[in-house]
Amino acid sequence: KGAGVNFKRPRQKDDKHLDFIRSLPCVCCGNDIETEAAHLRAAAPQYGKRYTGKSEKPSDKWALPLCGRCHRQQHDIGELQFWEANRINPFILAMSLFANSGEHQVATEIISYQRGSEAA
Repeated sequence: KGAGVNFKRPRQKDDKHLDFIRSLPCVCCGNDIETEAAHLRAAAPQYGKRYTGKSEKPSDKWALPLCGRCHRQQHDIGELQFWEANRINPFILAMSLFANSGEHQVATEIISYQRGSEAA
């Protein structure tokens, strides 16, 4: 069962971090007007992220900034397919943004780098 990755832990809520995520531009298109907090549900045991079912929301540290359009697209085409198409590792991005929560300039630089690497 790995290092407890599949063990069901209570969701860790962090309203301050969610507000921070919503203050950032969309990591995919750069829209900075209507950002939503998109939670990762997929599992990534190598990062300590277990799968989160439809009836539960992941911990807020796994939230990423997406505009409404990109967020809907992510749900329509599938979470992992969406991130792969945008050439972004969402798990590393979420951990990076959580580690720098509240640091708007650092976070926008991280997002700018992610968007730039998409075009490379």
